[in-house]
Amino acid sequence: MEYTAENIRDGIFALNTRRFGTVAENLIKILANADWGKNLSHDLYDKSSLQRIEVKFSRALKSSPSTIDEMNIIEQIVSADDKSRMIKSNEWESSKFDCNIQQVKRTAFDILYYGIFFSDKVMIFKIQSEEIGKEIQYSDKQHRGNLGEGQFHLNNRTYNHHLKNHLEKELTYKEILDLLMKLQSSDQKKNSTISRFLFLLF
Repeated sequence: MEYTAENIRDGIFALNTRRFGTVAENLIKILANADWGKNLSHDLYDKSSLQRIEVKFSRALKSSPSTIDEMNIIEQIVSADDKSRMIKSNEWESSKFDCNIQQVKRTAFDILYYGIFFSDKVMIFKIQSEEIGKEIQYSDKQHRGNLGEGQFHLNNRTYNHHLKNHLEKELTYKEILDLLMKLQSSDQKKNSTISRFLFLLF
C-alpha cells in the first residue's frame, strides 16, 4: 500500500479512542527518543533524564450545530462524518471546539506531552507536572472520589495560552509520514516500532 499524508490523517481521525491514544504515544516516543514506561502509571520513560512521561492528545472537531432529537436523529447519524467536521490549525479562533485533556494524574509523571490533531497539522505541547494548575485551568474534580485525577480543556478560550507558553513542536502530516518512513528504513529495531504505528492506522 502506498501511504500518503492524507490517508495517515484520515486513519488517525477514524481510530477509536484507545487506538488513537496508542498512536499518540508511539509518535511522542519517537520524537522524545524515549522508552516505554516502567509501569502502568505512565506511558513513557526518558532514561537520560530519569523522567516519567505521560501522553494525552485529542482531535479537533467542530461542535455539532444541533443536538439529536426525535425529529433529526436520522440526519444527525448520517451527517456524523469526522472529515466534514475537521478544523485547520489556523481556524481555532473562529471554529467552536473543545478538546478535553483528561485523566491527568500529576503525581504519576514528571512531564506531560499533550496536544491536538488538527486537519492540517499536529500541535504538540509540553509541560512539567508541577506547572499543571490554575494557569491552565486544571480541575482536579473530574470524577467524584478519584483523588489526584483531573482535567483541563483546549478550546477557543484557552488555546492561545498554550500556544504562547507550552508549544513544543508542530508537525504536518507529510512531516509525520516522512519521519515514520525514515525510521522504518533505518534499522530493524526502529522498523518494529513504525510497523506497530502503521498497523494501528490501517
